[in-house]
Amino acid sequence: MKAGKFITFEGIEGAGKSSNISFAERVLKQSGKRLMLTREPGGTPLGESLRELLLGHQHDGISFKAELLLMFAARAQHLDSKILPAIERGEWVICDRFTDATYAYQGGGRLLDSAAISMLETLVQGERRPDLTILLDLPVSQGLERAGKRSAPDRFEREKHDFFERVRAAYLEIADRDPQRVKVVDASLSLQQVQQQINSVLSSFLESV
Repeated sequence: MKAGKFITFEGIEGAGKSSNISFAERVLKQSGKRLMLTREPGGTPLGESLRELLLGHQHDGISFKAELLLMFAARAQHLDSKILPAIERGEWVICDRFTDATYAYQGGGRLLDSAAISMLETLVQGERRPDLTILLDLPVSQGLERAGKRSAPDRFEREKHDFFERVRAAYLEIADRDPQRVKVVDASLSLQQVQQQINSVLSSFLESV
């Protein structure tokens, strides 16, 4: 059986990941792909418990290093018990955030050493990386305005504007370094225009595999 593919969606708060992941799901199902949707942190019982710790407010004083390690603990379980078995079964996995988010939020936002993140990435993932990453990019002010209308802010969403500017810059730096994998979509446009871009990215990717 042919192995599946691993697609991730990334972006700052308010980028529209949820609605656009649903759109990507429809596009790929129409092409005949068997899909599994998941998210980070989360995706497994352990991961969802860690998600509550990481995004909730019961541990607002959590250290940045502890935050980083919890992210990778959730990811290790996620990969071993859910993502990799699905890919081996021939399913295509769409994940809402993955390790690029760690480089962006803990590396860019928290200013943690990217070498430490890289070491943990290798320990947890080996050579496994997403086959395609769609980065939904938009100005921080626009993203935060959208996110503010959505729900009460989680622990990350309560960070200051300059934190998210560093996160966005880190994401764009990743895209500049790895343009074959990371495709930047202008998420500041209308939903229809954003989805036209995503459809183009997915069509090109489907033609290449």
